[in-house]
Amino acid sequence: MPKAYILAQVDAADHDAIAEYRTGAPVSVKRFGGQMLVRGGRTKSLEGREPRSRVVVIEFPSYDKALEWYHSEEYARLRSIRTALCDGDLFLVEALENPI
Repeated sequence: MPKAYILAQVDAADHDAIAEYRTGAPVSVKRFGGQMLVRGGRTKSLEGREPRSRVVVIEFPSYDKALEWYHSEEYARLRSIRTALCDGDLFLVEALENPI
């Protein structure tokens, strides 16, 4: 079964107010078998638009497990914090089953 990745680009309106999300999200991800691979750090556009101020990549063991995390009650509370305080885009993508 191929892995799956949540890719996010966000701009936070208030970095102090989103502290609960920053501490709670990694814990919830781990409970669903995921791990944070990228969470901030330097970015540079090589083609197209510049990325938003924060880029996040989360790896999950499967597409279904990523969806289970995203729709979980635990993450719903955290998601409401993020969506109230951030503007951004979130994508789910399934990895290649047999990468080259």
